[in-house]
Amino acid sequence: MAKKFVGVIGASECDVTLAQRAYEIGQGIGRLGAILVCGGLGGVMAAACQGAKQEGGLTVGILPGTQRGEANRFIDIEIVTGLLEARNLIIIRTADIVVAIGGSYGTLSEIGFALRMNKPVVGFETWDIPGVVKASTVQETLELIAKNLSE
Repeated sequence: MAKKFVGVIGASECDVTLAQRAYEIGQGIGRLGAILVCGGLGGVMAAACQGAKQEGGLTVGILPGTQRGEANRFIDIEIVTGLLEARNLIIIRTADIVVAIGGSYGTLSEIGFALRMNKPVVGFETWDIPGVVKASTVQETLELIAKNLSE
């Protein structure tokens, strides 16, 4: 059976508490055996990748620029695009399910792409809009991810 991809989107800069939650969500993604795909930079992306790596997970960064070196240190596979924010569409197309953690307008655009493509979106401390399944805890977030990956 082919591995599933979990897209992690969200705040490129975040406080310690949100980073810790993203780390824990990343750990859960790693334990599920899914591939974590994200924008490859900092904030929740780096925290989630660190968590996934700790659990033996594979991480893919779809980078906005043209240099592999811009990826956070927890990215296994760096894909350079030179597309800036347009790379958000590639992240969403690649993901089987999307998890939004915090975030601002870039995250909102990714949520919009995911909903338009009928991809499941789980939201943790992010935009409260129709179509996003809200999770109030890390455990609930991971349960929703696991449920969607098994369908």
